[in-house]
Amino acid sequence: MRAPLSWLREYVDLPAGETGRDVAAKLIDAGLEVETVEQLGRGLSGPLVVGKVLAIEELSEFKKPIRYCQVDVGDANGTGEPQNIICGATNFAVGDKVVVVLPGGVLPGDFKITARKTYGRVSEGMICSAAELGMGDDHSGIIVLPAEHAPGTDAIGLLEIVDEVLDIAVTPDRGYALSMRGIARETAIAYGLPLRDPALLDVPAPNTDGFPVEVTDRAACDRFVARTVTGVRPGTSSPLWLQRRLQKAGMRPISLAVDITNYVMLELGQPLHAYDRARLEGPIGVRRAERGEKLTTLDGTERTLDPEDLVITDRNGPVGLAGVMGGADTEIADAAAEQGIGEPGGTTDIVVEAAHFDPVAIARAARRHRLSSEASRRFVLGGDPEAAEAARQRAVDLLVLLAGGTAEPGVTQIAAPVTPRTVRMRADHPDRVAGVTYGREAVARRLQQVGCDVYGTDELIVTVPSWRPDLAAPNDLAEEVIRLEGYETLPSTLPRPPAGRGLTGRQRLLRRVGRALAGAGYVEAPNYPFLGQAALEQLGLPADDDRRRTVTLVNPLSDEEPALRTTLLPGLLAALRRNHGRGSTDLALFETGLVFRPTGEEPEAVRLPVDRRPSDEEIAALDAALPRQPRRVAVVLAGARELSGWWGQGRAAGWADAVEAARAVAREAGAELSVAADRHAPWHPGRCAALYASVDGERTLVGHAGELHPRVIKAMGLPERTCAMEADLDLLARAGAGGVSAPHVSSFPVATQDVALVVDAAVPAARVEAALRSGAGELLESLRLFDVFTGEQVGEGKKSLAYALRFRAADRTLTAEEASAARDAAVAAAVERSGAVLRGA
Repeated sequence: MRAPLSWLREYVDLPAGETGRDVAAKLIDAGLEVETVEQLGRGLSGPLVVGKVLAIEELSEFKKPIRYCQVDVGDANGTGEPQNIICGATNFAVGDKVVVVLPGGVLPGDFKITARKTYGRVSEGMICSAAELGMGDDHSGIIVLPAEHAPGTDAIGLLEIVDEVLDIAVTPDRGYALSMRGIARETAIAYGLPLRDPALLDVPAPNTDGFPVEVTDRAACDRFVARTVTGVRPGTSSPLWLQRRLQKAGMRPISLAVDITNYVMLELGQPLHAYDRARLEGPIGVRRAERGEKLTTLDGTERTLDPEDLVITDRNGPVGLAGVMGGADTEIADAAAEQGIGEPGGTTDIVVEAAHFDPVAIARAARRHRLSSEASRRFVLGGDPEAAEAARQRAVDLLVLLAGGTAEPGVTQIAAPVTPRTVRMRADHPDRVAGVTYGREAVARRLQQVGCDVYGTDELIVTVPSWRPDLAAPNDLAEEVIRLEGYETLPSTLPRPPAGRGLTGRQRLLRRVGRALAGAGYVEAPNYPFLGQAALEQLGLPADDDRRRTVTLVNPLSDEEPALRTTLLPGLLAALRRNHGRGSTDLALFETGLVFRPTGEEPEAVRLPVDRRPSDEEIAALDAALPRQPRRVAVVLAGARELSGWWGQGRAAGWADAVEAARAVAREAGAELSVAADRHAPWHPGRCAALYASVDGERTLVGHAGELHPRVIKAMGLPERTCAMEADLDLLARAGAGGVSAPHVSSFPVATQDVALVVDAAVPAARVEAALRSGAGELLESLRLFDVFTGEQVGEGKKSLAYALRFRAADRTLTAEEASAARDAAVAAAVERSGAVLRGA
């Protein structure tokens, strides 16, 4: 909403020196969002005067129309002689009154005017367009003024060029601020000044002689008022003050009748519509549209109506889309002519309508037809239903005053009974909300300032004004008190959490995992939790894979990703591809987040009540309808894992790095992983590891890691040999239920023994490692595979696994015999369980 400061002063007697920025600061303190304060006429200086065109000489020797004009500017030039001015516009004639800037004047943009020779003539000034004066964007022609203004009159004051305009972003809970009346009320409260309410008019009582109206859908239209003005002078132009106020508010003047309805809408916040009575057939009706009905709206578009659309009708059918836009068939003739439709001067009798429509119905119609209008915005945000009579009367008064019309005595009013809305609130409720003692008197005074009636002492009965539909609960009233008393008066207090509380175990694990992966060189890359079937196809998932069973959103952000993710990999791989495409070749990304795994057996979700707190049973029923939402962790890698340099050769990321990332996560959870070969999409069948952990005493699959399948890499446009890991963090947390314990540091020396075992190539290293651990006994501190060898020396179909075993006792220094005995026991167990042969034996 654009609010000119000069217009605002009409309702509030602001101090003379108060600027637009001063007013904006006050309104911002009161909770309104003032985005900018535009200073109109900045840099403009005179002489800028009214001129009368005395003669026009057409200069035809140039490629474009050029006119050499003699213009009477009165005594503004100091001589009383006409000014000779070159002008390229053709929308004026001899005898017209125009706006002239004389030599010595400066136009916005620091454009200085001097007498200069151009097109073979000396031009002594400039005839101005609206754009050149900063009054709008219209370059099509110069400004033609009404004939009553004398040559030499100061045009800066006449056109109200110098002004300040506050541009206010109106939030959904402050629909009243879409009017000068609402902004003026906030300004008056902020300055502690009285308000001259423009809605305080003498409104005649309704009678049976008004224009006939039939409202079929009273739920969607609870108020409809109308009155007829006859004898309007056709073709009458809007006065300059009216045009300028509309322009400053961001609207284009069209014709007097339309300008008046727009002006009253801006002034009072109540949309109106003016009908040419001669074009109306029978009574005005309000009803829902019938299927297949069509309406050509004022923008010239023929629209097929929906049965839910609320329409204004006459005997011939729809004449307007209620609350959104009128129809072309009953448009005022002058307005139609302004848009190049029909001839001007035909409308003499006008029916002025004001109504209040259901916000939901208007919002749906505007969205359905993609037709947002100034009227629909005001209805959607909840206008004042009781402003219709005042707005209608204001428009009628202006038509009588400016167009010479006569208001017919008939007054139409259809209105549903209105029960005042009341809210009960303890007088100290704002105090308890804000933590500040305001007192009963301050609370009552602030509520009265916004238009409420307040009764009671300890408990207040507050009657809410009709223009504030957002005030429905005690907290709403408390907010009004707090914002008007000033947010800056609220003390800064830190919340005090109850003693003994902190992060949950799950939260601590999540942080440890993030720190561990970041320390290992991974970068966190959170993604949106949305998924499309195309991504699942690219991953090559089998048709019966559980990850293909998704939860589909009713209103997704993108039609290409309508479902909730069942795996973290698509988002991470897309991030890797995007970064690789932008020149980052060495990548290691990770993400922790929820996935959504429906079983298909979830009960139908219940709708929770909004008029009370849901019961525990209702909340439990809603939770039961939700899919499983396990938290998972995933990493993706590509490029170099270790960079080359003077220190030596680097190393490319491989499947083992993905497995090690899983081990790092498991260590933070206090779980121990075992690894086995597996075939699982989207991993390479020969480079895929299944990750197992002991969960509740059972060996449980918790994830997979390895190198992605070449077909997946090609389908997703990924770098070669891209690797990935994904695991269930919740299962790992259960596997490490004992938590992470601090390591024991022994003061006794360690004894290191190396063994190399030859086994069949198909024997997993994990089986050999498990056998060594079980045979070594309690003296074994750690076990590490440091070499894998294949070749002629070990035989075809064989491999050599070299392990480093570290032995240490907690209470003594081990002897060489004890260490060797433990090593021999470990080797014996490996020989027995995996068929290993001690290399070199």
